[in-house]
Amino acid sequence: MADRSSAEPPTAATWPGKELGLPEAGPGSMAGMGRRLLALLIDWLIAGLISAAWLDGDSLLTLLIFAGMHIILLGLLGTTLGKRVVRLQVVRGPRAAGVPRALLRTVLLLLIVPAVLSDGEGRPLHDAAAGTVQLRM
Repeated sequence: MADRSSAEPPTAATWPGKELGLPEAGPGSMAGMGRRLLALLIDWLIAGLISAAWLDGDSLLTLLIFAGMHIILLGLLGTTLGKRVVRLQVVRGPRAAGVPRALLRTVLLLLIVPAVLSDGEGRPLHDAAAGTVQLRM
């Protein structure tokens, strides 16, 4: 007779953020890839416009503006202009990540690979490493 004790019954439905105590949908749930990419595109466009208007569109300065926006705004407010437009926030627990974690998160974001890979919970690796999560507002 086969041992059936190792065959666990299917568990209840799961979703990204469930193990973090986040709701499945609506405000406070984990942000989807589409919103995250749109926010990133908006932030990059803003950095590019600032660079084009005042800094002759220098690509290195554009990157520094983008990074600075992320470090300062995410660290202090938990959102950037692009994230605010698409109603996302980056938090660590109940509040903004803080500047040191925003710095780590931004450096890893700029490396690209940690931003496209995710942990078992569905968080991009740059968020997981910084102990942050992007939520819908």
